[in-house]
Parts: sequence; C-alpha cells; structure tokens
Amino acid sequence: MKRTATRQNRKMFSSTPETFTAAVLTVSDSSSRGERADLSGPAVIKILADHNFRIVATQVAPDDRTHIENALLQLSEKAQLVVSTGGTGVAERDVTPEATRAVCERLVEGVVERMRSEGAKKTPLAALSRAVCGLRGKCLILNLPGSPAGAVDSLQAVIDILPHALKLLAGETPHS
Repeated sequence: MKRTATRQNRKMFSSTPETFTAAVLTVSDSSSRGERADLSGPAVIKILADHNFRIVATQVAPDDRTHIENALLQLSEKAQLVVSTGGTGVAERDVTPEATRAVCERLVEGVVERMRSEGAKKTPLAALSRAVCGLRGKCLILNLPGSPAGAVDSLQAVIDILPHALKLLAGETPHS
C-alpha cells in the first residue's frame, strides 16, 4: 500500500505532460545595460522547458523597483508562472522581493522556505536570500537568486510542486 501511495505522490508532484506557460524576468543592472550577458535567465528557461513549461516571454530589467513591478505586472498577464532571477540578496539595490510583494495579493511562504532549506545543504549563504513567492490572480510569481547556479538549484528544489500549485490556481481542486 505504501508503494502505491508513493507512486501516486510522484505522479501528482512530478512534471506532467500538461503544458503550463511561463515567463522569465532577469533582474540585473549590468545585463539591462548590455554590459554582461544574462546567464541566469537562459539557465532557468532550460529547466522550465525540460519540465514541459512553454516560455511565452522573457525580459531583462534593471535593479529598480518600479521597473521590476512593471515587468512583473506585464508578464503576469501573459503566463501562469513568472520566474524572476536576481535582486534577492541583501545589497542596497536588491529590491526584487519588495517589488514582488507589491504586485502580489498573497504570499506562498513554503515554496521559498523549501528553496532556502535545500540551498543551505550546499552553502550557508542561502540564508541571505530574501526571495519570495506570491500569487497575482491566477499567476504564481517566484523569485530566484541571480547567480546561474543558485537560480538552477533553487528552481530544481521546487519545480516538481509548481504544476500542482498552478492546477490549484486554475481551479482544479481534487478535493472539491
């Protein structure tokens, strides 16, 4: 019996053949000015595509709260999932969490708790992440760190639960 339950849980939380839409926002002053190639955005896109997400938009914004808020608002109208990378640390210009909170109606704390918990297994610096996850309408917005490795590790820590969250947001509640 336990074996069947485990199989069902894996099926429910693993990547499904169903396709969800996603948008990726890279937050970086240097990338927005064209001074440095964006490595995190493409790394995040690869993980999402590997898990059957259809990328419908990408954008690069400077570390500026107004720019980030506007980008999140635009992208949340286009996709079921908006993933940002960058601006989640403790530096003065790291304002992605504040911008995300400003556009979200509710927060989903457990998602980022899981990312930080998994990240702490690799580096104590994971505790410095101020990333948030929240809901805007039927869109889930998720902040990831700016480094390609940190973004990939954080996304991989939660990628299998995102389809279930998106189904719930779409009104597909198995207990209703």
